[in-house]
This record gives sequence, structure tokens and C-alpha cells, in this order.
Amino acid sequence: MNLFLTVGIEMHAEMKSISKVFSTSKNTFSKHSNTHVSPVDIALPGILPVVNKECVRKAILMASILHCEIPDYLCFDRKNYYYPDLPKGYQITQSHAPIGVNGYVDVPFLNDSLRVFIHDIHLEEDSARLEHLMDETLINYNRAGVPLLELVTEPVFHSKEEVLAFLEYIRKIYQYTDISDADVKRGQVRCDVNISLSEEEGKLGTKVEIKNVNSFSNVMQAIDAEVKRQTDLILDGRKSEIEQETRRFDEATKTTVRMRSKVDAIDYKYFIEPNIPKMRLDSNWIKEIQSSICELPMSRMKRYENMGLSLEDISVLTKERVFSDYFDECVENGCDPKTAANWITGSILSYLNKTEKKITDISLSPKDLHFLLSKIDDKTISGKQGKELLEMALQTGKKIEECLSTSDTQISDEAFLEELVRKIVLENPSQVESYKNGRTNLFNFFVGAVMKETKGKANPVLTKEIITKYLS
Repeated sequence: MNLFLTVGIEMHAEMKSISKVFSTSKNTFSKHSNTHVSPVDIALPGILPVVNKECVRKAILMASILHCEIPDYLCFDRKNYYYPDLPKGYQITQSHAPIGVNGYVDVPFLNDSLRVFIHDIHLEEDSARLEHLMDETLINYNRAGVPLLELVTEPVFHSKEEVLAFLEYIRKIYQYTDISDADVKRGQVRCDVNISLSEEEGKLGTKVEIKNVNSFSNVMQAIDAEVKRQTDLILDGRKSEIEQETRRFDEATKTTVRMRSKVDAIDYKYFIEPNIPKMRLDSNWIKEIQSSICELPMSRMKRYENMGLSLEDISVLTKERVFSDYFDECVENGCDPKTAANWITGSILSYLNKTEKKITDISLSPKDLHFLLSKIDDKTISGKQGKELLEMALQTGKKIEECLSTSDTQISDEAFLEELVRKIVLENPSQVESYKNGRTNLFNFFVGAVMKETKGKANPVLTKEIITKYLS
């Protein structure tokens, strides 16, 4: 029996800003509970929210990247429900007029692209965080009021691989544009996964929602688990037991667990937030925001492909914007794109992984790398010695030029020295002819030329042997 999978995603990402979305509390990660809290965050009597303009700007920025329609007015709603992590008894969100609707984004997928249609993206506040212990629950209000962007897709995915490609690409966009760090380890990205399984292609089955999945790997496992659960029921003739409901993913058992029925939509009694007036969004401001959009990952990937880079190198270089920017600056300084990519994704990345550093932590500039590669190109040093100098520069923080002048490493690379001698012999035909006509003292001229090119680091015995061979 063929079963057809359809998935829709609701992706929540915490935004970067100095303060929270409706209060002056710091919007930053802290290991200490309840340290970034204001009266607004814990809903003390008489409090009033004030909209963070920077959060609105970033929300418009993301909506524009997703090719969404942006409303003329900024409007917020109250989503009413009670839960211990919601101190006001309601959440300030957007329901009637989201910051962006009816959009799309093209996502890299299997050496091609996948178009994902966006239902809406809206700005809201996050809830506090509950920590469940054996016999009590603690509340950490640091997260209460943190600005949150919720991105809702249409049900357009038909495999977990498509879902993963989408999530990873959206996370890249958040990081490239500085809208969000999108750090899954810090709980800055969470997903609701809507799954339906149908026996007929093009039709939706019963929708089951898996709530608050906290990592991309868990999203993949949750899809697998729910597809298996529903498939088993259908094959056993128990299709009627598949209900429209909300479930959660249990990491320990790798299964989905029922939370509550969802036959009808929950009535949150939405109404316009009375403490935040409706505000017109200036069209010139929106255009200014849209003009500030940086070059996005998809565009960079296509540009690197035109440079002749491999798909593997492109994937590594575009994973982080700082990495991509570093590569671009290397090319601007005159590096060959393929050579620069090989060194960055090879030796430099290996060093970063080994030391758990980021490329912004190293003192090796793109200009330094260009200098190193130029010395390899003109045969001043060998590729092997270049790697040794690179390692020295990365470990000491010195410039490549300084490492080259202080390095006492002797060059004994026979292939490198032979190529250098051949080059010098070809460039000095008159001296070669004089040597063969009896001026044997010119032998030292060729030795000196090699030593000059290698700054005295060539193995003298090997150098003389090679020169003898070329002059004989």
C-alpha cells in the first residue's frame, strides 16, 4: 500500500535585540534564572507594553525576504489562555494582521531548489520557561517577553529531507541577516510539526500536530515516529483511530505521545491588544529596510557555483556568513577562488574545529592568506611548507610574512626544488651557456639564485645535486 506524506511547519525563532519586545529588560541569554525581568514581564498591576521598533524592523526584513505581503498598519492581538509560564494570562501576538502573509522562499535541495509557500510570519512575545522537577515546577521569567518570530508554512513538504533542508536554510537566513542567532542548543528555535498521511496522492489525511520539538534532529525523528505510528494503524485496519490531535515527541522512547484532542480549533478569544495602538507602517521605511537586505545564502551559492567551486566546498563556505565573507575577501585580495576554497575548507577549518574557534577568532587575515598562496605560486615555498607556515601563523597570531622570515625550516622537498631550479635555468639562458663553455664558477650563481628565492632555506646538498643535473 502506498501512503503519501504531507508536512507543514511552524517555526519559532527568538530574535536578537538589546531589549525584549515589549519591555526594557535585557534580551540576552543567561545561565542565572530570573535576572532579566521587569514589571512588564511578570505582569504587575498597571504595567503597559511598549513596542520595540528594532524588532518590528527585523520582522519586516524577514517578511520581505520571504516575499510576503506586508500590511499598511502594525497591529497586535491578545491570545487568551492560562498556563503557568504566561504571567499575564494572555500572549501578545499577531492574528488578524500578521507582519507578512502569502509568501514563498526557494530552498536549496538535491542540487536544485524547492519552493516553499509561506502562510504567514508574525511577531509575538515568548513565554517564560518551566523547569519540571520530581515534585515541583520552577518558573524562569528570563524568557518571558523575548521577541519571537513565528513562521508558518503551507502543507508543502512530502519528505523529512525537504523539511530539514527548509529548516537549515531558514536558520542560515536568520543568522546571515542578524535577525536571530537561531541557536538550537539555547532553545532559540522550536518547531511545531503538522503531519498527515493519505492513501491518495494530492489529498490530505487527518492532521496530527507534534508540539514544541526542540531540535532539527528531533524534528526528523518525530516525523519518522509519527509516520510509523500512523502507517501501523492503517495497515492494521485501524485508520479510524488516527485522530486530529496534539502530540509531543518523547526523546527517550523515540515515539510521539498524545497530549490532547484537537477536533476543533482552540478558542483563544483573540481580540485587538488595547494597550498598543494601531500604527501605520511608513512605506519609505519599509523600502529602506528592504534595500538593506544582504546577499543571501542562495545567491552566494549560485555565485560560487559560477566560480567553479565544488558543491561540498559551497556547502561549507555558505554555512555561516562570516565564513562566506572571509572567502569573498580572499578572492577580492587576488586569491584564486578554487585554491582559496581548498585552504579555507581544509587546513583553516581543521584548525578551527580542533581548537573550537570561529573564523572571527583568528588573526590570519584574507590578505595574509593571499600572501601565503602567492609565495607557493611563485615557488618561493612548497605547498608542504606553506601548510607549516599557516599552522605557525594560526597558533602564534603572527603575520605570514613574519613567520616566513623567522622560520628555520629547511626546504628538502625535491619536487619543489627541482621545479625552482628548472625555472631559474630557463630564466638565465646566457649564464647556462657560459657555464657550459667553461665558466664553472657560475655554478655558485645558480646556487645563490635558489637560496635567494627560498630565503636561504633550501637544502644546500640537494640543491647542488639538482643544479648539477640541470646544467650537465
